[in-house]
Amino acid sequence: MKQLSYIDTHCHLDMEHYQDDFADVLSRAMAEKICHIISIGIDYSSSQKAIELAKKYSFISATVGVHPHDIEHLDDAEYIKIEALINDNRKHIVGYGEIGLDYFKNYSDNSLQKIHFSKQIELAQHFNLPLIIHDRDAHQDIIAILREKGPHKAGGVLHCFSGDMAFAEQVLKTDFYISIPGVVTFKNAQELQIVAQNIPLDRLLLETDGPFLAPTPHRGKRNESSFIPLIAAKIAELRNISIEEVANTTTANAARLFHLESRLTKQ
Repeated sequence: MKQLSYIDTHCHLDMEHYQDDFADVLSRAMAEKICHIISIGIDYSSSQKAIELAKKYSFISATVGVHPHDIEHLDDAEYIKIEALINDNRKHIVGYGEIGLDYFKNYSDNSLQKIHFSKQIELAQHFNLPLIIHDRDAHQDIIAILREKGPHKAGGVLHCFSGDMAFAEQVLKTDFYISIPGVVTFKNAQELQIVAQNIPLDRLLLETDGPFLAPTPHRGKRNESSFIPLIAAKIAELRNISIEEVANTTTANAARLFHLESRLTKQ
């Protein structure tokens, strides 16, 4: 592995936003020392596409799962398809998610969201896969369900963290990681900046959540993995440490959670 390297732990590479210049997106990422990208599934179709990317590129891994916006279409037949997808492609899959709760947009009934969040946690545990959790305006229900369904031997991450320091401390007690997106570079993101400054560095991950939430100075434009160093630089500034320490520690954290060590050494 290179002296300085980053892992984008959460990007939606299968989305149409990248179709026109996909090769250039990857080239820019490699030029910025992004050594690995995790492409995230949000439903059965996108999970399939993420796996196909992981099969094609050694520096991409996939996850599978159904986002809370889409769980009204999730039934027993769909669960069977997801299980088969994991069984057939296990070596390319490093996590289960993006799953969780979203009470902000309310695309799905809250009670139904909680039912399928719990069921998908159980499926992840069956396959011993780390959880990638979406949480929007649902902090306490997220924590309550994680505690109820624990322990989580494979661990997990609260992706695109949106809580305050008090909530971060609750998350850390579950032994989950906290992933910091480009929002941390926004001037009005004081709470997230406090979290990025104060949580233990060995529990912190970096992500773009691309194509969404591009960091300053690209705010409002398409996000991509090559912007990860901008997030790392902001965290280094907040913590008064070197960007090399942020890069290498967060890369080691991601490699540990998602068992990427062998994939990185082959590059």
